[in-house]
Amino acid sequence: MALTFYYGSGSPYAWKVWLALEHKGVPYDLKVLSFDKGDTQAPEFRAVNPRGKVPAIVDDGFALWESAAIVEYLEEAYPARPLLPADPKGRATARRIAAECENYLGPLMSELSRATLFRKGPADASVMADIHKRLGEELPRFDAALSGDHFAGSLSLADFTVYPRLRMIRRVDERQPGEDWSRHIPKRLAAWMKRIEALPYFDRTVPPHWKA
Repeated sequence: MALTFYYGSGSPYAWKVWLALEHKGVPYDLKVLSFDKGDTQAPEFRAVNPRGKVPAIVDDGFALWESAAIVEYLEEAYPARPLLPADPKGRATARRIAAECENYLGPLMSELSRATLFRKGPADASVMADIHKRLGEELPRFDAALSGDHFAGSLSLADFTVYPRLRMIRRVDERQPGEDWSRHIPKRLAAWMKRIEALPYFDRTVPPHWKA
């Protein structure tokens, strides 16, 4: 029986899980939930995840939510094509980079989205300047964390955690040209993004509403 994957278009957490599923070749039944229609609050979905948030999975009757827990579960339940290095230090590094992304870069990306795509009224110049400053400070940290072609040496959960966050920067530029937020992405990090986008399964995971 295929795993059921509950997804919301544009969620970086759900995108991380989708990339992991595709990388591992795990068969899944995709359920796209609409935020606008309130699908995540429907009783049917809350029976899967009482918190009413995506992503969530159901695998052989086992329901699980929280993206980090889902990826760790997939790593153990479906060990082929691993997303964690074989050695303890490599695994710790991948997990540390993923945690740094969610704890530091994630909130900053949320602020960027609120200040741009979801802004009501004119832009606040001081808020925009602060986000520019903090992006200029934060992104070099991830650039420095690259080890060869990927984070933690080989392709790992760190890559699939960081990519959706960084892609949001370019998404903002695409929707609202002018600020050039992408100028803060260092060259090595930009080249790494292209490597992720060249993965054979990548196009299947692009948020559907971005393709419209």
